[in-house]
Amino acid sequence: MDEAALFEKLRKVEALFAGATTAGERQAAQAAIERIKTRLREWRGKEPDIEFRCSLADRWSQRLFVALCRRYGLKPFRYYRQRRTTLMVKAPRSFMDQTFWPEFEELSRELQTYLSEITDRVIREGIHGDDSDAEEVDEPKQLEGSR
Repeated sequence: MDEAALFEKLRKVEALFAGATTAGERQAAQAAIERIKTRLREWRGKEPDIEFRCSLADRWSQRLFVALCRRYGLKPFRYYRQRRTTLMVKAPRSFMDQTFWPEFEELSRELQTYLSEITDRVIREGIHGDDSDAEEVDEPKQLEGSR
């Protein structure tokens, strides 16, 4: 997959979560963002923001999470002394459950696939052609009396 294909997939994912119904809407990424922002404002009128704590193990997921928050006008943060893998955000539960988190997961899956493909290709073409996993071997027998 090349970058253009990745960007197109990301736009389609976004259009899906924005409730796009026509091919033209799917191509209008800015319109999709605005629909999601409008939906967020509506939810905020109906229910209070609550604090969500998200633990994201890898740097790519963290960066995606922060970017998606900022896209929708949310302010990601962490409290003093929290781990770098922990990110906080305040938003209505409905928005997080029905829109933000499903979209984040789908975008994250697409990004991870892309990064994995790039990494495999670079290793295979630039370092060594055999990119298979390490061989699994039996553990050595312990000597009697050792622990």
